Amino acid sequence: MAQVNPYLAGATGRCPHCGEGMLFDGFLKVSRTCEACGFDLGAHETGDGGATFVILIAGFLCAFGALFTMFAFAWPAWLLLVVWLPLTLVACLGLMRPAKGLMVAAHIANNASEAGRHDV
Repeated sequence: MAQVNPYLAGATGRCPHCGEGMLFDGFLKVSRTCEACGFDLGAHETGDGGATFVILIAGFLCAFGALFTMFAFAWPAWLLLVVWLPLTLVACLGLMRPAKGLMVAAHIANNASEAGRHDV
């Protein structure tokens, strides 16, 4: 089996362990196991880590774009809302799945675990 780049596999929604199976079961729900190699993906839930980066990236791009168009072209407020709210939604939804996949891949590649998760 060839060496798999876990980050590329995670960003494309594939299993970071083998690069074959699907990482997600739905839009953002991480599969319990990889259908191809049987790797336990369910133990690598990253919570809101991907959303944090999406907020920072999409928020910067869309806020900068809205401010730029407001000051450079003097768009009225209604036009700013009609253009930039849908673009913000598309940017956030478009970045969310790759960001979550990258977070899961980083979790797996670095053998990370949640602190105290298995402590009883």
